[in-house]
Amino acid sequence: MVDRTELLDKAQGYALQAWDIAAEWLLSPAAWTQFALLLAAYFAAVYASRRLKPLIDKYLTPPAEQDNSIAKARRFVLMFVPLLLPLLAYGFTGIGESVTKSIFGSGAVIAFGKRFFMFLAARILVKDVIQDPMLKVLGRYLLVPIAALYAVGILDEVMVKLDETVVPLGNLSFSLLFLLRFVVVGGAIFWMGRWSNDQSAAFIKNQQEMRPAMRQLTAKTAEIAIFGVAFLLVMNIMGISLTSLAVLGGVVGVGLGFGLQKIASNFISGVILLLEGQATVGDYVELDGGEAGTIVKMTARATILETYDGRWIVIPNEDFITTRVVNYSDSGSANRYEAPFSVSYGTDINKVPAIVEAAVAKNPDVLSDPFPPDCELRGFGDSGVDFSVEFWVNGIDDGRHKYTSDVLFRIWNALKDNDIEIPYPHRVIEVSGSLTTKSE
Repeated sequence: MVDRTELLDKAQGYALQAWDIAAEWLLSPAAWTQFALLLAAYFAAVYASRRLKPLIDKYLTPPAEQDNSIAKARRFVLMFVPLLLPLLAYGFTGIGESVTKSIFGSGAVIAFGKRFFMFLAARILVKDVIQDPMLKVLGRYLLVPIAALYAVGILDEVMVKLDETVVPLGNLSFSLLFLLRFVVVGGAIFWMGRWSNDQSAAFIKNQQEMRPAMRQLTAKTAEIAIFGVAFLLVMNIMGISLTSLAVLGGVVGVGLGFGLQKIASNFISGVILLLEGQATVGDYVELDGGEAGTIVKMTARATILETYDGRWIVIPNEDFITTRVVNYSDSGSANRYEAPFSVSYGTDINKVPAIVEAAVAKNPDVLSDPFPPDCELRGFGDSGVDFSVEFWVNGIDDGRHKYTSDVLFRIWNALKDNDIEIPYPHRVIEVSGSLTTKSE
């Protein structure tokens, strides 16, 4: 009962204190003046933002076909247009705050309004401006609550309380405030690192004078450098001694020596592949183990092949160094294929090559350079005369039934149009002696 009475007394005390503050604001000329200035600042911001937004959109919106760095910068600035109203209101309120302080010596009401406009700016930033999922989560659960605490004027007290709350972790201990700072600073720096990596990767990709393998190696090197610098920055900003990472580096070295040999081997093999450029993204390759497909991605650990039926095969980079690899495409070079066929023995075989070569040359994918179609006599079979036509195309035959299928159709139609018979197996049975019937 005593505890309940004390709780009621405390609640009553807080209520009276709040009533005194409200009464002071409602009855004070300074408070009414601040309210009026606050409303004037808000409506002035509304008017100014309505006037400025069309001008900003007009002069900053680039043509849709432009994609250069200046156009990207203009689009980036346009992302922050929704913040125009709360920021203008914050600025106008700051002017009103300086006026009230110079006249009345206080500005608590208008200062609260200024902080409230900053809270609105933070909320709009998270809701309408930020598109990155990670930054959106950080903004929703860290930035907006911090802005709300700042708006009601208790941010400093909460920060002190978080700093006093220490979390033990073995031989280490840190405060909740340190943890929040680490999350915010680390998230922001690594987001900037990822953005920088995307920009550098796009720039390197557009350097067409570089070999594809060299472009990919340069992009990987830039990625490692950017995130390495980001990691060192986070450690330095948070006051973590970099010398303490020497032990971690030794542990990683021992792990590489014993348990991570394959990973290290695959990583080094991947670097060698990118440097040599003997197999790169877009090439169709076949390994000794029978794996075949088009290289669609090369990572630090493995190379990914896509087969004709859409399946992905993950091949360790080491296999490309230690085993025999057949590269069929070599980044788009021409490839030679053969289409075998036969004609009957009653055919004038001297006419067949010209007829077949002319028919195959009509295929739009068949090349005349490095060599035009070439029909060759291959042998005399059991049922007919065997021929084969060689042709060159830019690309890989789809499971041996892409270009070759169309070529065989053209050969069939050309032979039929010239009344040349395509044989089928014949069997001749010879019976020695006379056939006699046994009578009873």
